[in-house]
Amino acid sequence: MRRAICVLVFALLFAAGALRAQQPPEIRYHSVPDFLKLPPDIYLGEVAGVAVNSKGHVFVFSRGNSTGPAYAASAAQLLEFDADGKFLREIGHNLYAWSFAHAVKVDKEDNIWVTDKGSDMVIEFNPEGRVVMVLGRKQEASDEGTGPLKHVKPPLPPVDGMFRQVTDVAWDAAGNTYISDGYINSRVAKVDKDGQWVKSWGEPGNQPGQFNVPHSIAVDASGNVYVADRGNRRIQVFDGDGKFLRQMTIDVPAPPDARAAIGAKPTATTGTMAPGAPWTVCITPGPSQVLYTSDAFPGRIYKLSLDGKVLGMFGKSGKQLGQFGWIHEIACPSENVLYVAELLNWRVQKLILEPSH
Repeated sequence: MRRAICVLVFALLFAAGALRAQQPPEIRYHSVPDFLKLPPDIYLGEVAGVAVNSKGHVFVFSRGNSTGPAYAASAAQLLEFDADGKFLREIGHNLYAWSFAHAVKVDKEDNIWVTDKGSDMVIEFNPEGRVVMVLGRKQEASDEGTGPLKHVKPPLPPVDGMFRQVTDVAWDAAGNTYISDGYINSRVAKVDKDGQWVKSWGEPGNQPGQFNVPHSIAVDASGNVYVADRGNRRIQVFDGDGKFLRQMTIDVPAPPDARAAIGAKPTATTGTMAPGAPWTVCITPGPSQVLYTSDAFPGRIYKLSLDGKVLGMFGKSGKQLGQFGWIHEIACPSENVLYVAELLNWRVQKLILEPSH
């Protein structure tokens, strides 16, 4: 009997050790206190996007400066800060496309691109803050029935050059633009460097090359396209022509004591609120690139190799410094410096990661 108990205890300890061995390492980090210095008359709303240019300037796309009724208000404001977090300017004040902020990115020429989910538009600003290209078209206010787009079944066929609740944008070395489109069309669009429509791929579904809310997009140095297929709890990888290459999933269980950032603790193992469901995707500059992504529950950030191995993770849901409330976009100018935009906490955090040894 005693021997059997000893064998059982040994087996349990071995299993626990094996489980710990399978868990990715925890990355040590800290959040810079009071990083952004806002003027007294400007406030952030839900921060949907954050990006960094070659000078280290930080661009924040917030659902602030709201106007209109509580429902269907115009909620989008683009702000620029220097590398120390000092406020510099607002870009695009009263812009026609501003409706509902979703993401901001900066290309290699320091042009600033935004995706507005409410107006279904992608806007390119030059470094001086002037509009140089618009993609898509906003609904006309004079049209009968203008209002929020409906998720009809079967879905309406997508239209070349148009978007339905567009989410994000990225580029390859040749200057082609890849657009995740989005909550309704469930596809990726490709536009050339001159703004001409090239092609699109994808449709609603859960098979390879299908999407359930393609929410974020990035391109690696080889021109491969990574799409955060949030509703399907995976990152899909394609070549620049839309050929499916592989998919990546994050299968790390949530801690037993994990709490939701808001609402009841999620119980689903699939979908938007499931552990590992990618809300974001950001790939660091070369030569040795890594990928960062995040989930809403349990509110962690994950560091991955480009072949999908989870190299480390950190964070949890909460309202305090270093905790997260629905990270909506990550900017990763280097492997150990991240900027995260949070919806629920109305802020951007600058995170410093300790290098792994």
